[in-house]
Amino acid sequence: MNIDFDFLADTLLKLLAALPVTLGLLVSSLIAGGLLALVIVAMRLSPLWPLNRLASGYLLLFRGSPLLIQMFLVYYGVAQFQAIRESFLWPLLRAPFSCAVLSLALCTAAYTAEIIRGGLQAVPHGEIEAALSCGMSRFTLLRRIVGPIALRYALPSYSTEVVLLAKSTALASLVTVWDMTGVAQQIIQKTYRTMEVFLCAAAIYLVLNFLIVRALAWLEAKLSPHTRARRSTAAEPTRAVSSRESNELQAGLTRSEPISDSDL
Repeated sequence: MNIDFDFLADTLLKLLAALPVTLGLLVSSLIAGGLLALVIVAMRLSPLWPLNRLASGYLLLFRGSPLLIQMFLVYYGVAQFQAIRESFLWPLLRAPFSCAVLSLALCTAAYTAEIIRGGLQAVPHGEIEAALSCGMSRFTLLRRIVGPIALRYALPSYSTEVVLLAKSTALASLVTVWDMTGVAQQIIQKTYRTMEVFLCAAAIYLVLNFLIVRALAWLEAKLSPHTRARRSTAAEPTRAVSSRESNELQAGLTRSEPISDSDL
């Protein structure tokens, strides 16, 4: 198969032109889903039984059903209710982009809520008791102790969720949102060159997810300076001991004398 570099370059330019739509879907759904996840976590950890059960039902619904079906229900199903068509929400819900963001946010909020809850429950109880004994208020405790520790525990799992959400934005093309996947399908319909077009799209998604993973890894490293210091401190004595033993061995070999017959 001959490689048409001009076609590949033209396809990459067309797909990159749709990249802002994909990034808009990702960022909007991350913000909306993150805010909703905080509400769900508060309900999930609430001692009130109705709030706890409601949050558990939400998690079961959105984690147990496919995202594509959720998106179709939001885009095609909501419009069947006349009360919604006559409400102030209709200008928002009639737009494909808004429906895609809403469905993505509702789905990622369920997963993000469980990630945050796991991070909060991983905070050592002794540190909370020590902070309270020092006279910290609840807000100060959350800002200086619980929040940073929970964020460090939650970041590895949350980075995976962000990558999965970035790949899930491709489903928005099925509700007429012309993101990178939608533009790729348009190009294929005109040229019938499936392999080259989807390889270009996959390469862009790969670079995007790589940048997301590296950015979150950098943030995780910035939030955990003590782990880097501990690793470097543990590595230095090993190198020093091995160097000293090597010098002593060399000195011993230099000072050694040949064995005479009388010694035998």
